[in-house]
Amino acid sequence: MVGRYYEDYDEGETIEHEKRRTVSESDNQRFCDMTMNQQPLHLDGEFAEESQFGERLVNGLYTMSLAVGLTIPDTSDGTIVANLSYDDVEHPSPVFHGDTIRARSTVVEKRETSDGERGVVTIHVEAFNQDDDLVCEFDRTTLSLKREHVE
Repeated sequence: MVGRYYEDYDEGETIEHEKRRTVSESDNQRFCDMTMNQQPLHLDGEFAEESQFGERLVNGLYTMSLAVGLTIPDTSDGTIVANLSYDDVEHPSPVFHGDTIRARSTVVEKRETSDGERGVVTIHVEAFNQDDDLVCEFDRTTLSLKREHVE
């Protein structure tokens, strides 16, 4: 399935992504292992029990990465040239093992490149848990293909 070309985005448009994902303990453990993040709040049950959260937290970068992944089929799947930036990342609420995450995207800005062959699109992404608590938000800026310039 192909995502959106530059022309398909409308500033101010909001996209509710249907795909969701329940985060498992294994997801969190593997992400921490792959990224060599040994923060005990993510991995050590006894340590986390003594924290203000009372249990292990899911790695915030995993949450952000998952939010990006949930948005790709409806935005940039096969139509992206590059991710240019991720800005203003916030984690207002924690994610725990067993939480189900969904995402919503709002097109903030779009502009053509100087050569007119591609476009830059900035999308504000919000991730929510099953209780509709906002768990992560950020701006993602991409360089997108224009339909007329695809071979």
